Amino acid sequence: MVLADRSNTPEILRVMGLPVHWRADYAGWLIDQYRQGRGAHVVTLNAEMAMQADQNPALRQVILKAELVIPDGAGVVLYFRTRGQRIARTPGIELAATVLKRLSTQETIFMYGGVPGVADRAAMYWQRQIAGLRVVGTQHGYLSPEEQPEFARRLGQLQPSVIFVGMGVPRQELWIRDHRYLCPDSIWIGVGGSFDIWAGVKSRAPQWMCDNHLEWLYRLYKEPWRWRRMLALPHFALRSLTYSAR
Repeated sequence: MVLADRSNTPEILRVMGLPVHWRADYAGWLIDQYRQGRGAHVVTLNAEMAMQADQNPALRQVILKAELVIPDGAGVVLYFRTRGQRIARTPGIELAATVLKRLSTQETIFMYGGVPGVADRAAMYWQRQIAGLRVVGTQHGYLSPEEQPEFARRLGQLQPSVIFVGMGVPRQELWIRDHRYLCPDSIWIGVGGSFDIWAGVKSRAPQWMCDNHLEWLYRLYKEPWRWRRMLALPHFALRSLTYSAR
């Protein structure tokens, strides 16, 4: 079995034509990017997103152009392992946490998304965890079209070092695409439902389930209505293998 390169020179793998960047230290690379005046868009790729991108050209283009695409989902990791590339899963929520812990006291964060109050509580959680963490703002994800211009002006004035966007796929990826110009030197990370977990609204799977690629099963147990979305997993398995063969 071929082991993936663990140096911090990226190895670009492909699944269904989509890139996955394999690095030794994602968080370190992102912070270096910011400190050198180069922003980045981070995409956390899983099976469901890959299937959406297969049908959504706009989402596909965002993934292709992102500076960093990480293997967030178990399906993506297992696909590469069937091809002899033993990479490890890197959940977006864990990458976001690592980035937060490595920021200097001069660097700042902004959280956008979730229902009213959730981003505020997520920010307070991290301020309790990390002394001196500078959260320069939060904003829920239910702004009216009339409120959007003022929010964009505010974000542009703040110029946060790191911007977490928790709006779900593909909305958060397309929103980042359309608004990166406001803060071109920032690190933008789509974090999905991470705010809910940090705020204590939802719980994450036990560590043993995460370690054994069973986090999807825990989500299904907690939220049975997700069963239709979970169908993306077997569809992805078939589509990715046939795509590769073709």
